[in-house]
Amino acid sequence: MMVTKVLLVVAFFLASYLVGALPFGYLAAKLLKGIDIRQFGSQNVGATNVARVMGKPVGSVVLILDVAKGLAPVLVFAPVAARLVPEFSLLNAKVLCGLGAILGHVFTVFLRFRGGKGVATTCGVLLGLDWKALLVSLAVWLLLVGIWRYVSLGSILAAAVFPVTVIVLHWGNLKSAGFLIFFAVGIASLVIARHRGNIKRLLAGTESKLGEHRPAA
Repeated sequence: MMVTKVLLVVAFFLASYLVGALPFGYLAAKLLKGIDIRQFGSQNVGATNVARVMGKPVGSVVLILDVAKGLAPVLVFAPVAARLVPEFSLLNAKVLCGLGAILGHVFTVFLRFRGGKGVATTCGVLLGLDWKALLVSLAVWLLLVGIWRYVSLGSILAAAVFPVTVIVLHWGNLKSAGFLIFFAVGIASLVIARHRGNIKRLLAGTESKLGEHRPAA
């Protein structure tokens, strides 16, 4: 019986991974313009680069889809997993499915495990997991991008703020939120690590600002 439950948990994690692995930015560029988005702009498949290369309307659609593929596993798969495996709390199920979706986006099997930076998909996961912490990080992102117009800078610092916010919000119940806090620290570290190139460009003064358009052709 225990083996069956473990297999169920693994199955839901893998299902979440596959949903998160859907490379909407890559598909949009291929279907609409016949190009490989990884060869243009920042060479990333995320919504920011899609908007920069193909325009804001396409980038906005990709952004919504990337958020949705993070939110869907948390809202759809996690409750079913928690119901089938009662020992697995709903919060832990949400964290596990959310982690699967984020890893799917960042290390998508459909693009040889080279995906996006995970910001939009992480926002989708957090929307269904801890929306209060998400609001704080989103406020930080909006403030920084509004002032300096660097999406990457806003994303890096918003990610850094997230674990701190989670700890503060769950201060009175840290033990039960342990898995969530571990997840927050891990995901923040992953998002920041995925922005290594942006950090180098920010320090060198060559990072692109929001609104700068680099057409594919």
